[in-house]
Amino acid sequence: MMLKLIILEWKKNHIGKYVIKTIVLAAIITLFIYAFAYMGIANDPDTGVPDVASGNEMISSAIEMVTGMSFLIMGGVMLSSFIISAYKNGTMSLMFSYPIKRQKILASQMLAVWIFDFAALMLTKLFVYSCILACSRFMTSSFPIDFDMAAPGFYIQMLIRSAVTVTEAFIALYIGLAMKSSKAAIVTSFLLVFLTQGNVGTFTLKDNAAFLSVLTIISVAFAFLSVYKAEIKDLR
Repeated sequence: MMLKLIILEWKKNHIGKYVIKTIVLAAIITLFIYAFAYMGIANDPDTGVPDVASGNEMISSAIEMVTGMSFLIMGGVMLSSFIISAYKNGTMSLMFSYPIKRQKILASQMLAVWIFDFAALMLTKLFVYSCILACSRFMTSSFPIDFDMAAPGFYIQMLIRSAVTVTEAFIALYIGLAMKSSKAAIVTSFLLVFLTQGNVGTFTLKDNAAFLSVLTIISVAFAFLSVYKAEIKDLR
């Protein structure tokens, strides 16, 4: 039943348009990272060496940062479109009239976004990493190629990081539902990007395992709270 509901959500929200957006986004990210690594856009014009914030000296840091930012925001936008907009335009009332628990409907919408965003992020990362690695055979990167796509650990780390990133979007959903505002959800997504990827001098939280673990727990808790009172929640 849940799988059917997820597929129905993809059809209802025209998932094809998000597939196209993902393809375009992956191409843009790849071009940006290529220019970053091989065309010297991050190099200091006076010294000719890369001028980047502390912690971003490796090419994998740039890839993880740009892809994470992009798909965290996409997750927030999709959750806003799939769920918050449905509350605002009245289509959620129609769906809740079906002989299915509200919680199951809401959970299927959230899973539909999570599964798509996770798969899109994973495939984009694999594409970007593969392109950068292929180019390194013929060109010299301004940044060390610090990843090994032949190592199992590379994929395990990618899975964990991707799952954490897309799960954070549930915080944006909760805020958007609480404020009954799609804009609030999207703005929260941007704030999460600044919090998880930004630097203040040499200080950053993006590689802080304790912080990311706590943030993931909070994200899961907010996902639970988003569906917990769906059966009695006022639709207006």
